[in-house]
Amino acid sequence: MRIVIAEDAALFRAGLARLLEDDGHQVCAAVADGDELLAAAAEYKPDVVIADIRMPPTYTDEGLRAALELRRTRPETAVLVLSQYIETRYADSLLGGSPAGVGYLLKDRVADVTEFTDAVSRVAAGGTALDREVVGQLLAASRHADGLRALTARERDVLALMAEGRSNTGVAAALVLTLGTVEKHVASIFGKLGLPASESDNRRVLAVLRYLEP
Repeated sequence: MRIVIAEDAALFRAGLARLLEDDGHQVCAAVADGDELLAAAAEYKPDVVIADIRMPPTYTDEGLRAALELRRTRPETAVLVLSQYIETRYADSLLGGSPAGVGYLLKDRVADVTEFTDAVSRVAAGGTALDREVVGQLLAASRHADGLRALTARERDVLALMAEGRSNTGVAAALVLTLGTVEKHVASIFGKLGLPASESDNRRVLAVLRYLEP
């Protein structure tokens, strides 16, 4: 994959580039602020952009704003944002449109190389990669959803992992369940959330959006 990195901390930026190159990807550019990110994305047309949320000059939301601009102008480019802290309002902004090709991870996750590179691959393939702690806080803000109250504890566990971007196989491995059991839980979730089979809608995405909506 062709990747552009935006991270103001030089050592962390270099580490990300080395990690991704060792995994077989091409890092087209590694820049330090939002403006440079937009310029690099326009020049190199990457498959994935990985950006820190907080960058110069104010260290508030420059990276997020650049990511949102890319989502608007280059929807074919997947976006994975990194943060030192959980910022649910930023996650809401990023997921406000289609969640396809979007990721939000805490920087600590980069230490788990396999988990991080899997997240990059999922986002690049049009999937979603959400940090489990971000998912947990988003869930805490969505208690009003009547359909969610009908879910069992295990179904909530399955839906939380779906919201992280896990496939049924990934959910089964995380919860130590058989694939068939996970498929039954997923079917039950769709039923309780009132999501019938449809050729025009992706029920998995709709279920995750229902789970994450504020």
